[in-house]
Amino acid sequence: MSDLYHECGVAAVYHLPHEETSPLISSENRDKTSRLIPRLLLDIQNRGQLAAGITSYHPNHNQLIDTHKDVGTVTEVFHLNHQKEFNALMDEYCGQAAIGHVRYATCGKDDRSYAQPFERHHIHKNKWFSFAFNGQLANYQELRDEILSQKDFHLARETDTEILMHMLSQQISGDLRPSKLEIMQNISAKFDGAYNIVYLDANGDMFISRDPLGIRPLCYAVEGSLFASASESVALANIGFKEENIKSLEPGEMIIIENGKLSIERFAPEQKRAHCFFEWIYFANVASTLDEKSVYLTRKRLGEELAKIETAPIDENTIVVPVPDTAKAAADSMAYQLGVPCLEGLIRNRYVGRTFIEGGNRSDKARTKYTPLPEVLEGKRVLLVEDTIVRSTTMKALISQIKERGRAKEIHVRVACPPIVAPCFYGIDMSTIKELFAPNFMSDSNLTSEIESKMAEALNADSLRYLPIDSITRSIDIQSDSLCQACINSSYPTEAGVKMYQIALNNHDSDCGQGRTYDVNAPVSPRT
Repeated sequence: MSDLYHECGVAAVYHLPHEETSPLISSENRDKTSRLIPRLLLDIQNRGQLAAGITSYHPNHNQLIDTHKDVGTVTEVFHLNHQKEFNALMDEYCGQAAIGHVRYATCGKDDRSYAQPFERHHIHKNKWFSFAFNGQLANYQELRDEILSQKDFHLARETDTEILMHMLSQQISGDLRPSKLEIMQNISAKFDGAYNIVYLDANGDMFISRDPLGIRPLCYAVEGSLFASASESVALANIGFKEENIKSLEPGEMIIIENGKLSIERFAPEQKRAHCFFEWIYFANVASTLDEKSVYLTRKRLGEELAKIETAPIDENTIVVPVPDTAKAAADSMAYQLGVPCLEGLIRNRYVGRTFIEGGNRSDKARTKYTPLPEVLEGKRVLLVEDTIVRSTTMKALISQIKERGRAKEIHVRVACPPIVAPCFYGIDMSTIKELFAPNFMSDSNLTSEIESKMAEALNADSLRYLPIDSITRSIDIQSDSLCQACINSSYPTEAGVKMYQIALNNHDSDCGQGRTYDVNAPVSPRT
């Protein structure tokens, strides 16, 4: 599903000097620990392709902590295709500890100043720090207004990250010397939304924290002297950590490394969780396990759910075709249950990447990224499986291509997700109701076959089927009240999310000519 993007991924590594040697990195190579960051970031590149960066710590360098970041993919920013340049870069930013970040955002996307980590220089080592952030603060505007109400303060960017920079700096201003635990306790009391933070200072101290609701995933592992953390488990598994040593950080908890010693602390009281269900059905790497639940098995079960509600005729001319790549597991499973072939009728061009030829038109991007195969599609009844439909631009372009270039007889769209009916204010780039496809047809949350028929007609498909909402909890195997499903049921897990949704509703009603009043100064667009 190519027209939906996530807001960033984070990573961290640390060589613990007081522990036994790790099988993954020797004590003699402790200063090369930072080299693991590009490898970790490559495996969470799915979470952001616009910028990447690293901050490393080395106690014998003039720059105790030093940051390299730029616009581009991980391969571009770290020169992974040029060994000499990569080695020179890693020698310059060598260290026993490091944090990293990959970024996607809808503002300032080609501006290096928005790339993370954000580093704050200071003559005092405890005040010289760098951090990276994954998520979105739903009460961003309230926090921004509070800061700017003080006449001597100024914010240069429209970004949550700068708000976080200010609040971290404020915690250690003057003679204040709070512990890392106290810092997170104090700032989390003001935050509403999703926020995973990796933090490193010039003393070589580090912390990694996950917001109290656990909206975004965060994993960690320790083997001997090597500690590592990343947004997804697959990154840790691929650098060699054993499966049994990879764990999800509990919501409201933080890992603190001070004086080379690691501890896990709770900075916020336990409360009802709100894991983003989209992580399992779309965002995360299919090889990841998040909060002890397999992404692959979730998508496999979604395909089984689709098979249960299938109504199209099944014969020798019927095939299942996934939209590459995230819908493949669901499509394979659905086809197996129905006893029909699952074929690659759409081939994705994996070498398009970040390029000017894409332009800003989503349908043009779809035509660039996907090629239909007439030798697979011609004359077939195609059950086209997609993980979700947000704006519908990509789906319309795909259906057009499959009919015109693929010469398919019929196209029946099957969506491994309920309709997206509400915006996200926690880190996904769908922030207004107007841009969404489903609300144009649904006056309430009830989906009927008549509504699906109208949607199919708008897409130029022969039919359309969505999964019901209760299929999500069955597939992920997590109770509904522990998931954030706001974009499919309009029930937001935080106070600011509820407020932002009401603003979005009022804005939408006004745009549609229903005459409600609303606050024109209240933003509903994501920022990172």
